[in-house]
Amino acid sequence: MSEQIRVAVDAMGGDNAPGEIVRGAVKAANSRRDIRIILIGRQEAIDRELAKYTYSKEQIQVVHASQVIETAEPPVAAIRSKKDSSIVVGMNMVKRQEADAFVSAGSTGAVLVGGQVIVGRIKGIERPPLASLIPTRKGVTLLLDCGANVDARPSHMVQFARMGSIYMENVMGVSHPRVGIVNIGAEEEKGNALVKETFPLLKECKDLNFTGSVEARDIPFGACDVAVSEAFAGNIVLKMYEGTASALLGVLKKSMMSGVRSRLGALLLKPALKRSLKAFDASRYGGAPLLGLKGLVVKTHGSSKAVEIENSIIQCVQFKEQRINEKIKEHIASENLNA
Repeated sequence: MSEQIRVAVDAMGGDNAPGEIVRGAVKAANSRRDIRIILIGRQEAIDRELAKYTYSKEQIQVVHASQVIETAEPPVAAIRSKKDSSIVVGMNMVKRQEADAFVSAGSTGAVLVGGQVIVGRIKGIERPPLASLIPTRKGVTLLLDCGANVDARPSHMVQFARMGSIYMENVMGVSHPRVGIVNIGAEEEKGNALVKETFPLLKECKDLNFTGSVEARDIPFGACDVAVSEAFAGNIVLKMYEGTASALLGVLKKSMMSGVRSRLGALLLKPALKRSLKAFDASRYGGAPLLGLKGLVVKTHGSSKAVEIENSIIQCVQFKEQRINEKIKEHIASENLNA
């Protein structure tokens, strides 16, 4: 058997913990022999959930953590005071290299703070962005930053573009990924001060395939492979994207069930419809990695079900196998030498 990737999972984080978290972990372990999962949280609760499934005992272990960081808690204070929380214990395992990655559906603020304070940034990285894969008509686009840095600087945005390109090329197999900056128009002179300052810097980057501005409405059509933004606008794009997809699905289901003829038509369309909807299901791509840290930290939705947890764990394997952190380090080092 090939070397196993050790993925620590916050079993207590999220709206559906620990049930869906444990279920997703078991599904991941049963689908891949190259994964060893470390479930972190209250032992009794985790063991109760594990008892429902059949799995390789060698692939899943439990590490007890007596505390839980709740979503509403101030992140910095929680990280400092709750040393035995599932998030802090998991982050420390990554820091000590006892785990290759950490996955959590818990408090976003605590994950962001813990990632920077406990795991730490790669030397030369100014701000680690959250990078989320979103489905498009042509495949997927990596949107970053989508939640970590609401007050980014132009130099941060350039690093986002570089790290996003490395991720798309090596994890998603996109050759020379097209980089776009999220803007309110296609023209170079449009945008706020941050966008206007960042645009010429991205144009000067010979290592990037920068294609200019991209409007939010063009992202679902695959206008670029890497969409660069500061976290405020990025998070709005992401949440609007998710909400619109959910609303359209609800309207579609209601229309198909509205009468006998609609039901018959829906029956005929069902196979093609399932394929189309699956292509636009963001959960199949896992969570959002916090790029630029010394170890891998992945944040999934607070409402994550088992399928997103499973895919987030598998995503960690691809990240590790493709040596994304090492490539980011190499890239940043060469960038500093050329500065």
